Amino acid sequence: MKANELLGEIDREHRLRAQVPKGFPTGLVRVIVLIPEEDEAGLAWTSGISSERTAELSDPQQDMYTLDDEFRYG
Repeated sequence: MKANELLGEIDREHRLRAQVPKGFPTGLVRVIVLIPEEDEAGLAWTSGISSERTAELSDPQQDMYTLDDEFRYG
């Protein structure tokens, strides 16, 4: 058996998602899940939050404040 390391993500429905290179054969595989340590989990959390909020942050309707607001209220 040959081992290959891939990065994956477990979503809210507890499904594992991973991008597999095109050269990999199809069929059944054995998966070993390594849970990140506390420090690594913090990085994973911030990465997850930023990817979840990408659409919201790029929405121009969310731009409620301008630099002028900083001078008025800051």
